[in-house]
Amino acid sequence: MKYRYTKFTGDLLDELDLEDLVAKLSDLLLASGFSNPYGGMNDEERTLQALHDAILEALFNGGVLPDETIQKLLGDPADGDQEQLRSKLEELIQQIIERMGEQGYISTPPDLEAERERRAGRASGPNQPPVQFEVTDKTLDFLGYRALRDLLGSLGKSSFGRHDTREQATGVETTGAPKPYEFGDTLNLDAAATLLNAVAREAREREALAPSLQPPASRRIRVSHEDLMVVQGEYQSSCATVLMLDCSHSMILYGEDRFTPAKRVALALAQLIKNQYPGDALKVVLFHDSAEEIPLAELGRVRVGPYYTNTREGLRLARRILDRQHKDMRQIIMITDGKPSALTQPDGRIYKNAFGLDPFIVAETCAEVAACRKSGIMINTFMLARDYDLVSFVRRVAEICKGKAYFTTPYTLGQYVLMDYMDKKTKTIH
Repeated sequence: MKYRYTKFTGDLLDELDLEDLVAKLSDLLLASGFSNPYGGMNDEERTLQALHDAILEALFNGGVLPDETIQKLLGDPADGDQEQLRSKLEELIQQIIERMGEQGYISTPPDLEAERERRAGRASGPNQPPVQFEVTDKTLDFLGYRALRDLLGSLGKSSFGRHDTREQATGVETTGAPKPYEFGDTLNLDAAATLLNAVAREAREREALAPSLQPPASRRIRVSHEDLMVVQGEYQSSCATVLMLDCSHSMILYGEDRFTPAKRVALALAQLIKNQYPGDALKVVLFHDSAEEIPLAELGRVRVGPYYTNTREGLRLARRILDRQHKDMRQIIMITDGKPSALTQPDGRIYKNAFGLDPFIVAETCAEVAACRKSGIMINTFMLARDYDLVSFVRRVAEICKGKAYFTTPYTLGQYVLMDYMDKKTKTIH
């Protein structure tokens, strides 16, 4: 039997970095309703047609494929059949969607033939709705990791700087030379320096005695108080954080999507805590007409909700969550772009004022801020707007709770949040 070998030309998908493609599709995968801000909670952004168009854009303008591969795919326009080219491109995109499903980045219906027929125009009509896809937990976890890596890179961090070990840390990281122990220092002993001091002290004592009075050599090292050496380092306090996200409709209005970047920052913060501060706690509260806590795993799937901004109810829920946490530090990170415009009354009804900064609403909201301060909870506010009245309100909140107010944009929000979180995590101790 004879075998004929041919040159291996490979597959176009072999040159595609699927992780890089998923990162390019993050705006679609974390969509918050920006494409149809007045259409309610629809799923138009999660259709396979939307995914198809986003992949097409990423292939030609996102840099996920080398130029040589794109030229190989398109061929020579002068002698190419446009219909054949379109068919080849559709087949490639379909293979990418199927591979995303196989590797667990999205979940799709088991049979995609209906979507192929709909796109070909053979199954159009009101009885044939677009086929949907779902974003998986693996994708959300990966997008959080990529967001954290990109944000730390922009802060000058080349890597996470912490590697997993089999030992448990005490929360103190050495940063300098050991020093003699003094009353009040944390007793984080440097064993080697302490034993070295004890040996040197005993040798000096033996030399000071007359030869006839020198004690016999002993294998024991007797450590005294004056030999103690402690390590200087940074104490990393445990922290409980509630991330309050404003999901009122203003977060996707006025020509700018502010909620999707906020979700991306929340995912990055979750990754930071999981990788570098595993003893910390992070909870997420959405506030709009009212407020609710959501599981962190569902954060990437939430959309902008009802229209008003019930800041007081969000703070109240966050305070109740933090009161159950026994940590060194408790804080609220509030991301908002709107003035308080709603209030939950004792009978459960919601009082609303679309213009915002109603004196009654502001007074009740500030009272809740004072309650947070009384409970020892810090509130740091990250503003995505610069409206004069909103700036005044946020500064008043910062004064009451001794917190900070950051005036930022969706593009710099992540840097501000991560820098603020890491700066408060450490303090020098002796």
